Amino acid sequence: MNTKKVAFATLGCKVNTYDTEAMSELFQKKGYEIVSFDKFADIYIINTCTVTNLGDKKSRQTIRRAKKINPDAIVVATGCYAQVAPDDVKKIDGINIVAGTRNRGDIVEIVESYSDKTKIINTVNNVMKKADFENLSVNNLKGRSRAYLKIQDGCDRFCSYCIIPYARGPVRSRHPEDVILEVKKLAENGYKEIVLTGIHVASYGKDLKNTNIEEILEKVHETSGIERIRLSSIEPLIVTDSFIETLKKLPKLCEHFHLSLQSGCDRTLKRMNRQYTTFEYKTAAKKIQKLYPNAAITTDIIVGFPGETEEDFNESLNFAKEIAFAKIHVFPYSPKIGTKAAEYPNQISSEVKNLRSKKLITVSNELNKKFLSKYINKEKDVLFERHIGNNIYEGHTTNYITVHVKSEKDISNEILKVKISEIVKEETVTANILN
Repeated sequence: MNTKKVAFATLGCKVNTYDTEAMSELFQKKGYEIVSFDKFADIYIINTCTVTNLGDKKSRQTIRRAKKINPDAIVVATGCYAQVAPDDVKKIDGINIVAGTRNRGDIVEIVESYSDKTKIINTVNNVMKKADFENLSVNNLKGRSRAYLKIQDGCDRFCSYCIIPYARGPVRSRHPEDVILEVKKLAENGYKEIVLTGIHVASYGKDLKNTNIEEILEKVHETSGIERIRLSSIEPLIVTDSFIETLKKLPKLCEHFHLSLQSGCDRTLKRMNRQYTTFEYKTAAKKIQKLYPNAAITTDIIVGFPGETEEDFNESLNFAKEIAFAKIHVFPYSPKIGTKAAEYPNQISSEVKNLRSKKLITVSNELNKKFLSKYINKEKDVLFERHIGNNIYEGHTTNYITVHVKSEKDISNEILKVKISEIVKEETVTANILN
């Protein structure tokens, strides 16, 4: 009997990446062979995204592509788009199973229950009523030195532009003992860096009542074998004096903070239903920079939000310069059906959004070059992650500078001291290994 082949495609965020890896391990444990998505497979699983309308479109295109590769394959849609629009997904030609953002632990059984005579299986249920964290696990991330570890799911912020609370449901946290168990397994498998990720990581422990993000950071830090810890995106209100005091005790924590902003204009922040002001954001950034003088603070900014005037945009632009971000991820606002902002008046034209995006990207590139320039001829420790060809290896510093070095021997998954030599492109420098 031939081993059945499964292929995965992941759209969207790092949480989706984690969920895909977890599902992949479940199939492997049952004896399935994992193949790349462009190869012939018996089963195609598309982990969809719905953050933007473009995410929906890409999800639909990927589903159709799977059926073209093998018309007889079982095609499964999981993830956020499948969760919020299961009826739309069911209409896509070639879909066999719609699974949403829950029940991924049962994905193998769900697929095996399908037959040619079965109608489309829809296991999507009301995620808003789910109170428990679905305890998937990942022990061996293929071809990586950095391990993403999902510790939290769901969000209760309900920003006016965001559909994710409806796709992921309320805040649910992974029990600390389960987090540490997975950290230990990852350390045993040779991973030196852990990234704690979730939909709203700052809310970790809110539902458990007996823990919080500070405590789980301390527990992960105590685990032997792990040399670096990173946090995925956090919001400024988490950066309290207590939080900073905790960070002081955690030398393994990397000095890179993706501090979510979305706008540097208070009027826009209020319409977005972001629960902080620019003053609170600046205060948080200053606390981080005081503790970590070499910290990289990166962020996301949406341009062209409904009602954003030229004055509002320039205020946001100037605020970005004032914070001196190491990198800004720029997103033109995209109306998302089902959110309040999609119904707001004064929607901004595509031409204006594109123009503002270009201006902010130019500022981001300037700030990034200024940030990288500080490290020319400086020594930094780098965790090398992969060989990219011609004896060039790529890795990252603790403050997330991408570093390329030349090496005759394989230095993957090694932490080495280097001397940075020059900037070669955006976010990337070359360096020489120090003996």
